[in-house]
Amino acid sequence: MKLRALAAAMLAMAVAACTPAPSADIAQRRAVAAVPLPPMRAFDAPRSRPSVRTNTQLAGDFLDLTFRLESGREIDRLTRFSGEITVGLRGPADATLKRDLARLLTRLQREAGLPIRAARPNETPSIIVEVLPRQKLQRAVPQAACFVVPRVSGWDEFRRQRRTGAVDWTTLERRERASVFLPGDVSPQEARDCLHEEIAQALGPLNDLYRLPDSVFNDDNFHTVLTGFDMLMLRVTYDPALSNGMSKQQVAAALPGILARLNPAGQRSGPPPSPPTPRIWIDAIEDALSPRGTPAQRRAAARRAVDLADSAGWRDTRMAFALYALGRLSLNREPELALSSFLDAAAIYRSLPDTQIQAAHVAMQLAAFSLSAGQSGATIGLIDESLPAVRQAENAALLSTLMMMRAEALDLQGKTSAARAERNEALGWARYGFGADDVVRARATEIAALAPGPSDR
Repeated sequence: MKLRALAAAMLAMAVAACTPAPSADIAQRRAVAAVPLPPMRAFDAPRSRPSVRTNTQLAGDFLDLTFRLESGREIDRLTRFSGEITVGLRGPADATLKRDLARLLTRLQREAGLPIRAARPNETPSIIVEVLPRQKLQRAVPQAACFVVPRVSGWDEFRRQRRTGAVDWTTLERRERASVFLPGDVSPQEARDCLHEEIAQALGPLNDLYRLPDSVFNDDNFHTVLTGFDMLMLRVTYDPALSNGMSKQQVAAALPGILARLNPAGQRSGPPPSPPTPRIWIDAIEDALSPRGTPAQRRAAARRAVDLADSAGWRDTRMAFALYALGRLSLNREPELALSSFLDAAAIYRSLPDTQIQAAHVAMQLAAFSLSAGQSGATIGLIDESLPAVRQAENAALLSTLMMMRAEALDLQGKTSAARAERNEALGWARYGFGADDVVRARATEIAALAPGPSDR
């Protein structure tokens, strides 16, 4: 799709794409949204793809993920579990969360080759997943949606040990116990996302890297379930050639042989590893994403992140993510800047071989512009191009949003039967992605409000 050519038409017809005024037509759509919702939908067997990066790049990624914490502190030695790993679930877990945990354990067995299983009754698990009210969890760790800590068996022990060295990952000699804490009063997708990232960190890498395009170990949060890259990182962590206590230098010496054996497709030449991300850029992007700042402060931080990325000459996921953040933060005040930022981000993501889900997130923003402008064909084109990657990534919230937009575009074309079927499927995905019925209905109403009513066409 020629995005730049589309931009002029979008802006000429609708600069307030995501905040249209209510109309009589919208009131009618709200009434439709009050009908009973369809059953929650669920994804089929996962279809993760292998990483496309070279083994030289992957080795650098593994070392940076394994020997440094998110805070920047160095980790002196490799640590992992020994022998069979068991996972137990505590607290008010619903059937969907139990299913998602079982599905994750199956994937870890099959794709990462881990000796991991659900703990039996009366068995002390290696990893405890404890479900808590979100308010209780965030009273202890205000900025965390969910988190994992070592050496404790549950919430009560964590509360006793939280200010001691017992929960310091850098002091471990090996991993024997860990606890994952996640909120139970969130959408099924949010709980599942916590399961994937926190259990993966309980097992292996502890760092997050903004430069990674195809991993949950990235604070941009585009990926919500473990990817082929992530499974390879876990498989490397538990390879027989590595052992607890090995230094970074020892692991670095072993990695070429391990990766040649586990990932023969990566034995080729390619670009050098991406340079490290400086703290000044991380601080800027975190300020942009933080709810603590004013809107103006957050926009300024996003501009700073874009400028820093530009000065560094980046044309990778870090520049694209800074542009995406700037676009999101500029929607209400500077829609022209928002649109140009999204278009620039889309151009970068489309140029890379492993950023299809990121491109889909940007396409959702662009589709909001085109739908508000009454450009039904452009909206459907953007969405149809994005849906395969969204299904692959198992992002039900994004999938439902795109499908709701597509339903509105079909309505604009007079294809009411197709729109009705699309909307019904979208609502089933929304029940998994957004959770509570009132949240699902509110999302549907927001999407319906994007499309121009009959008097606006």
